[in-house]
Amino acid sequence: MKKNYLNHISQSFWFALMVSVTVVAMALTTFFLAEPTIGYGQVDTTTFTIKQTITDETSFKVAPSNVTMNGSIAGVTGGTANGSTTFVVKSNNAAGYYVDIAFYNNGTANAMLGDNTGSESIHDYGGDVSGEPSYSFTASTAAQFAYTVNSANGSDVDQSFLDNGSSCNQGGGSENANTCWKAPATTAFRIINRASAALTGATSTISFRVVVPSGATPAVTADTYTATATLSLYTL
Repeated sequence: MKKNYLNHISQSFWFALMVSVTVVAMALTTFFLAEPTIGYGQVDTTTFTIKQTITDETSFKVAPSNVTMNGSIAGVTGGTANGSTTFVVKSNNAAGYYVDIAFYNNGTANAMLGDNTGSESIHDYGGDVSGEPSYSFTASTAAQFAYTVNSANGSDVDQSFLDNGSSCNQGGGSENANTCWKAPATTAFRIINRASAALTGATSTISFRVVVPSGATPAVTADTYTATATLSLYTL
């Protein structure tokens, strides 16, 4: 009887021991499986952006200089004088830019005035075609003042100064120097229209012409005549 009792105690002990070992093993397994989560916590993410604004920089790299026409013209026998000025635009605007020209409003009918006499003997060019440049310089009995535009990159010139060999303001036309002539105006007129950036600078030239016919009507008063123009630069 005592032996059976001891056997029962022994079996109970081993059973309890096995249960304890099993529980400890399961606990250790659970711990090691869960340890990465317990050790590092729950993974969480968030997204953010970094922005830097680059401003547009469009300016006259080289501004136009004052123009002195190439010599004097005799007031009675007449003649022709030409002059020009060059400007360079630098721009990082990918869409491009445009340039307008406007002549100072003297409160008179013509852009050129005699410095001393205030004479308007040199008239604004009268050859415009519906407000656009004419093909070649149109003669008149009066002294006339006109301008034209060309560019180192022909595609920079506004359509108004492109021609098809007989007319200006041609969308599919070509740029030909000293071909399309425009009257000065106090209202802004577009002369350059570039559709891309000009990182190193784009060069354009404005050319001017004064023509005094022999025996001009009205007679041209002896004086030095001056016109003042302003260029305005805009991004597209």
